[in-house]
Amino acid sequence: MENSSAISLSRQLSPLRRHGLAVLLCAAAVSFAPAPSFAQEQPSGEDPSGILTYSLPATCIAVEAEAVREQFFAGPYAGFASKYLGLDVRQEDAVTYTLTKVDLIPYTEADQSRRFVLNAKGNEADATLLKLSSEGLVSLVDGGSGHDVSWRFPVDARADFAGKGITYNLSESATTLYRTQKGKSSQGKVAVRQDMLVEKSLEKRAAEAASMIFDLRKKRLQIITGDTDATFSGEALGAAVAELTRLEEEYLLLFTGYSETQTQKMTFEVVPDPSKGSQIYIAFRLSDTEGLLPADNLSGKPVVMEIVPQPVPAVELDKKTAKGVKTLSLAYRVPAACTVKLLDGMDVIMQTRMLIYQLGRECNLPVSVKVD
Repeated sequence: MENSSAISLSRQLSPLRRHGLAVLLCAAAVSFAPAPSFAQEQPSGEDPSGILTYSLPATCIAVEAEAVREQFFAGPYAGFASKYLGLDVRQEDAVTYTLTKVDLIPYTEADQSRRFVLNAKGNEADATLLKLSSEGLVSLVDGGSGHDVSWRFPVDARADFAGKGITYNLSESATTLYRTQKGKSSQGKVAVRQDMLVEKSLEKRAAEAASMIFDLRKKRLQIITGDTDATFSGEALGAAVAELTRLEEEYLLLFTGYSETQTQKMTFEVVPDPSKGSQIYIAFRLSDTEGLLPADNLSGKPVVMEIVPQPVPAVELDKKTAKGVKTLSLAYRVPAACTVKLLDGMDVIMQTRMLIYQLGRECNLPVSVKVD
């Protein structure tokens, strides 16, 4: 210490962003004027010149959620899958979201609603707990959480069944027409055959695709069992079976359809409020059409965070001994061990325990006491 009015700051700890205990330093003035010995709550407005002020810590819970978006495209022959293949498949296009991952990460920040003044009353003081703060932490609280900006999905994809079949869309049709032919004594109708190309009906194309699927299965079985004129061995056998399987899957897509998936990631934050009687919060919402949404967007189904703090019991003191004892002290918080649950309706998505400062107890520590 350089002079009697300086506070000895003798301990350096890890940053308090994720882990930390006690108080956060907000201003680092080193000259102290005479004032009451105990820590005082600092009123709003500008900090007084020459006075050391600090804040108590608060816990912010970051909820990192991940959902999978499935965009399903129904096959063009879906309506005939039951008739020709005996399959019960989805008939309509659809978009669905499924919550796949949730992480709860506690962060520590300065609680600006609980700020205090420390006056050394012109005497030498050893305020070890104040070393738990850092200018980087105070700056980070002012600058935001530091999380990446969440992103939304790009433009929706479109169904693509092109090139999935090898049969023609046109078929030959023979039609008999009649033309009038004039004879010497009468007129008569003469049959004339006319061939033309007409577009196949959807059901006929579905029937041909189903027939091709069964043919491919039959050929694959013949190759595997050796019931064929061609001889396959070694890698040739495996390649032939793999190609027949690939062709079968492509034809099946025309009936069963296919899905494209994308991953959506967003981060939400919940700051527990000790003044609330019930520690229940809407962490975020999940919509069947829009995915992850913030808590204030009512178009989604709420995912609820329930916090159950374990009480921090008070210490029994000898009132006669404690009465009249006045010493320079620092305010700090003893965090409460809390059970944190995430609920989707009645289903528990996850449950964990974490320390939350503002739901604990506020205490005082004499600055002359060193804490290692």
